[in-house]
Amino acid sequence: MRAALFLGRQRDPIVAVASAPGRAAVGIVRASGRDLSPLIQAVCGRALAPRLATLVDFLDAEGRALDRGLALHFPAPHSYTGEDVLELQAHGGPVLLQLLLARCLDALPGARLAEPGEFTERAFLNDKLDLAQAEAVADLIDASTEAAARSAARSLGGEFSRRIDALAQQIIELRTLVEATLDFPEEEIDFLEKAGARARLAALETALDDTLAQARQGALLREGLQVVLAGQPNVGKSSLLNALAGAELAIVTPIPGTTRDRIGQTIQIEGVPLHVVDTAGLRNDEQAADEVERIGIGRSWQAIGQADVVIFLHDLTRIDEPAYRAADEAIRARLPAGVPVLPVFNKADMAGKAAKTNSADKADPGEAAPQGTADDALRLSARTGEGIDALRRALLRQAGWQPAAEGLLIARTRHVHALQRARAHLAAAQAHAAQSDQALELLAEELRLAHTALGEITGEFGTEDLLGEIFGRFCIGK
Repeated sequence: MRAALFLGRQRDPIVAVASAPGRAAVGIVRASGRDLSPLIQAVCGRALAPRLATLVDFLDAEGRALDRGLALHFPAPHSYTGEDVLELQAHGGPVLLQLLLARCLDALPGARLAEPGEFTERAFLNDKLDLAQAEAVADLIDASTEAAARSAARSLGGEFSRRIDALAQQIIELRTLVEATLDFPEEEIDFLEKAGARARLAALETALDDTLAQARQGALLREGLQVVLAGQPNVGKSSLLNALAGAELAIVTPIPGTTRDRIGQTIQIEGVPLHVVDTAGLRNDEQAADEVERIGIGRSWQAIGQADVVIFLHDLTRIDEPAYRAADEAIRARLPAGVPVLPVFNKADMAGKAAKTNSADKADPGEAAPQGTADDALRLSARTGEGIDALRRALLRQAGWQPAAEGLLIARTRHVHALQRARAHLAAAQAHAAQSDQALELLAEELRLAHTALGEITGEFGTEDLLGEIFGRFCIGK
């Protein structure tokens, strides 16, 4: 069992409030441990039938009823954690739940409060879930879009893990062939050639590429895209944020420097969450109205440095002004080299230009584009909404999003990195396979490293530090 990796960790019974903080119709107190019969007898007053909701009085230490609700007992190993699990479903008053929690801690010898994610960690350690499934539990809870929730549910059901296991099994078969060739050289049997190992390695690379592409999409679906609106003051950044969000989130006035600090909103496009951040208008310190605006400009540059995509907003009504264009060039020169920049030209309605409605649209042949803009530049009007759909599609393209196919699985950045490492090791293995027999040891090592990288995804080759980081991000009671 995976629990062998954690010799020395305390295996005390744990108890926690498993429902969200605050008042609610129903609240849940959950306990897990090797033997919960003393707790069940003390709190419920009698034994409970396994996996059957039972209406009982929840008793205090003097035998008086604290509340009346449902109790469910899941005996080991047929439970979420693989241990005995008790769930008390009571009325959802915060004071009542704290009384039940304290009662459970008193009634169960050695019990302690659960740490964040400890119930799911025990499910992993007791082989009820692999690591990718355990992470999918948190992803399902944190899903910000319907597509993300459905994808997390598929990963929780084991679809992503099965793909990884299938890849790992193919690597195991190849490793077996290579080791056989290394172990029995005197037989003069070319196991690799007879088994078509090189062709199988090529097929494995293709399958891993497909999984990697799916994982990139899944990671984007889970984590979204950090989009920062940048530009000079009064180019319409706040108006664009409002247009994208469909709500008046930011104050809009003709006064330059109205926005003093970052304003963020998460929206979704085709199920992909986009975290859009409006920033203070960018200009030099001498032009700033006061110290507050200067601080806001500094925070704008900080947000730009952390962005996945920067929408560099230009004002079509001022694009021909030399001073305005010079200021835009100064901003462009300061933008971080590694951050993708999407130029967008706003106020198309005021400039007398029809906004684009799709990425293939062009300006009318009879119209001359304003100086400093390309004929196929993305023009829009944040005030009227023209061109907003084109901007949404451009953001998805910038993110590398493909139309979500049915069956897309949630993934994390660490999964993508592990798959990339595995892919690099397979490429090295293919290079060694094309060489002479003297490269077989190197081929075997690259296959081992690829196998190890895949094992990190499901937890077969995890480390305690990695697991502590993952489960520490869970909510208490899960």
